[in-house]
Amino acid sequence: MTALHLLEPEAPGAAWAPFAGVRPIAELRAGIWRVRERWEAAAGQDATAIMGNHAVGFSEGDEPPIRSPATVEGPALIGAACFAPTGVALSADRHVRRLTHLGESVGWIVPAGERWSGPHDQGSGLEIDGVLLHGAYDLLTALETFLPADCSDFMAAPSDGVPEGSLVLGDPARLVCLGSIVEPGVVFDVRNGAVVLDQGSEIRSGSRLEGPTYVGAATKVLGGFVRGSVLGPECRVRGEIAASVFLGYANKSHEGFVGHSVVGSWVNLGAGTTTSNLKNTYGPVRLEVDGERIETGRTNVGTLFGDHVKTAIGTMLATGTVISAGANVFGTSTPPKFVPPFAWGCTGERMSEEGFLRVAERVMGRRNVEFSAQRRESLRLTLQRSARR
Repeated sequence: MTALHLLEPEAPGAAWAPFAGVRPIAELRAGIWRVRERWEAAAGQDATAIMGNHAVGFSEGDEPPIRSPATVEGPALIGAACFAPTGVALSADRHVRRLTHLGESVGWIVPAGERWSGPHDQGSGLEIDGVLLHGAYDLLTALETFLPADCSDFMAAPSDGVPEGSLVLGDPARLVCLGSIVEPGVVFDVRNGAVVLDQGSEIRSGSRLEGPTYVGAATKVLGGFVRGSVLGPECRVRGEIAASVFLGYANKSHEGFVGHSVVGSWVNLGAGTTTSNLKNTYGPVRLEVDGERIETGRTNVGTLFGDHVKTAIGTMLATGTVISAGANVFGTSTPPKFVPPFAWGCTGERMSEEGFLRVAERVMGRRNVEFSAQRRESLRLTLQRSARR
């Protein structure tokens, strides 16, 4: 069996805020699936390890071991975490040593008896399809690229059919219910793509879902308009959500617009929190991360929310805002475009380690997730790494 290793960037820079040092890039969602899961689908097996110093110690319970980069003995496949493949099974002859995308090396094949010691551009290459990720903002590009096909793939699964009392606009076969609870009066618009409701999800009356959209396991849509989005497991959402990625366990239970945004795990958005996703000039969006300017090349970018972010009621976020992990945003209706890690308000204060961990334990308990010693240590390491940035 060929071992699958995923290689993180050596030192993810400002472009990967707010996730660098918090979680592996391989554990971010590129469409419905995480980058790791896309590589696993391509390789036809589970990942053996994730290699990346910036995320050593990360633990959520379902990821492979995370360790520092090291020599890898063949037979092995090393995939770059900054590349999200389509997931189509790889088919390479015995002479291939590299996987490439647009001429750039994104993976390395190591035969038995050989050794890989780092990225290189030597040897025969096999061109593969996917999305190169230059920063966290490119998760939005991956969403746009992958989501239609990701949702369509579910149409082969046995569905519960159209829920009683629902209205479907378009072909009913494009509504895939996999053990979801749907109240009467929900509208599903599948004319532009499939809508997938995963196991245990719940859609309340007064909701309108426009495909392609994926609602993850045990997620609740409490009302409002959701389109072109991925809602990871155990989220609570209401209001208008467009072209956004929720990693999982996030809470947006009130009105407010979230568009072209990435919402990290365990985020809580206060009532009326609203993102802007388009500049008044209709020009490309530039991020400003701790004094560094980053050109996204995109017209639509809302807010990048790091893990465990919390916003106060009525928070209004400018186009291209980055809120770092653990930040608690309050005290102003319009925060700055960059909020540093574990900020307490917007005046330069910072949460204490014990204060943050105490709140995290309370939050996880509300979703019946154990605050294990491994999770506590993972979050503590994140806090320590952020202090050095």
